[in-house]
Amino acid sequence: MAEQPHSFDKTYWDDIWHGDRAMAMAAGQPNPHLIREIGDLAPGTALDAGCGAGTEAIWLAAHGWEVTAADISADALARATEKAAEAVVSDRVRWVEADLSTWEPDARYDLVTTHYAHPAMPQLEFYDRIASWVAPGGTLFIVGHLHRGSHGDGSAHGHGHGDHLPPASASATAGAITARLDPASWDVSTAHESQRTVVGPDGKESTIHDVVVKAALHQ
Repeated sequence: MAEQPHSFDKTYWDDIWHGDRAMAMAAGQPNPHLIREIGDLAPGTALDAGCGAGTEAIWLAAHGWEVTAADISADALARATEKAAEAVVSDRVRWVEADLSTWEPDARYDLVTTHYAHPAMPQLEFYDRIASWVAPGGTLFIVGHLHRGSHGDGSAHGHGHGDHLPPASASATAGAITARLDPASWDVSTAHESQRTVVGPDGKESTIHDVVVKAALHQ
């Protein structure tokens, strides 16, 4: 199928979270890369950039983090708020409706993470932005689409491309991301590309191709 361009603006995301894939997206499990890579970190302050329905933010809060979770979609945040209340972590998460292409946080964080988020700007420039929000000694953790021309079914992992591929500007390679992290400032501990099989709510399997980067900012 030919690539279908997306603008990834507020209208796009509002349509996604109003659409028929929203329930399946909100029902997803925490990203396994996050659990594996971040589970051993001492909890502190965290920012989940492009949090969607809050699955990863809630997991972080349940594991002791004080979380700021930002997303452009009010509908996504409404679902996230309900899920946080059900998980009894509402007091550990602050939900922020924000356009991540222009928003600036009022603090720096011990952990800044993002999982397949696509604001209305080139993907690598977005990663530059969120890297600037990491506090000295803190961690940047990125899970994104691997730029390889096939990404599986977006409905299975939480942001709704459906049967359309995200544009090339919304995907990256590990090398492209780490090349933007100045080695004088960052220690990269994880930079790999992988694939995993997930089962969607309809019982169908799909393959997701991921790029995962974890880096610590020098004190």
